[in-house]
Parts: sequence; structure tokens; C-alpha cells
Amino acid sequence: MPQKKARQPGSYGPWLIKSTESIYQDPFVEVQLDQVVRPDSKDGQHVVVFMKSGVCVLPMDAEKNVYLTSEFHYGIGRQSLEGVSGGIEHGEEPLETAQRELAEELGLAASQWKKLTSVDPFTTIVVSPTQLYLATDLTLVPADPEGTEQIESVKMPLAQAVEMVAQGKISHAPTCVLLLLVAAQLN
Repeated sequence: MPQKKARQPGSYGPWLIKSTESIYQDPFVEVQLDQVVRPDSKDGQHVVVFMKSGVCVLPMDAEKNVYLTSEFHYGIGRQSLEGVSGGIEHGEEPLETAQRELAEELGLAASQWKKLTSVDPFTTIVVSPTQLYLATDLTLVPADPEGTEQIESVKMPLAQAVEMVAQGKISHAPTCVLLLLVAAQLN
């Protein structure tokens, strides 16, 4: 079940929520429809999609090579090059999720972890806060991807990955932020 902040009828920033109802829910998302008074004083509707909070991990070795996943993502209909990502399970701490996902997706473990920040990949209708981690001092462990994951590990210099962000070849927002943050911290 996605984590969400309760929104109640009443003032909500410059909006007024008249009512809210859940119109769809599964283990990964919940869609709520709000009847509102918009900031321009007109009646309207606003949809909010709540997704599981998640993590995105950038594994980096001592030579400043990063390890990214390359995988076909159903929603965008193409291969995407990105950091290790996944949803935080109920009762799991974000760092636990990051460690689990790194092992599952790339067959890597890290003895050094640094939480860099949290980002909101979408801000208009989707609520899905994502914790960003840098993982270093890497060792190999058995990979165990989920049945829906056909992941290829891609190793490249950090500088090349940053250039790919600038070229639009890496477009996963949390990964872009991670790569740019790490590059800025190293300079």
C-alpha cells in the first residue's frame, strides 16, 4: 500500500478541498479524486496518485565507475539506463530497501552507504518521495531479480554518465539528481 499524507476537506494551500474519494487502489498505487475549489475560485477536480515511497542507489567503485541498470520499463515503453531503484516495503527502513535492491538487481553489496537527499520525482499529481543513496566499497553477491526484471548491469565512468544526463540519454529523474550530486561533491 502506498504511503500518503491524509488530505481532509478544508484549506489546502491556495486550494479548498470539498471532498476526496479513493477511486482505485492496488499494492503499488492509490488514485484519489478530490472535488475542489481551485485557486481562481472555480469549482474543479484534482487527481492525486500515491505510489510507494522508494529509493534510488548509485553504486560507485574506487576508480569512480558507476554501475547502472539497463532495463525495458513498461510505462515508458523503452530501455532505460538508471540507478538501482525500488519501492520501500511496509516495515522496511529506506537503507534496508537500498541494500536489498542493490543485491537483487545488480548482485552488489556495499560496505559504505551515504544518504544524499530525498527527491519528489513528480510534484503535480504523483506523490512518490525517493531517498537517494551513494553506495561504495562494493563486493559481488548473488543477484536475485524479480520475475518482471530483465536487468543488464552497465559500468561506466561517472563523467560519462553525467555527460549522458546532459545529452538526455539518462532521463530517470532520481538517477539524474544522484549523478549530478555525486559529480558536484567530487569536484
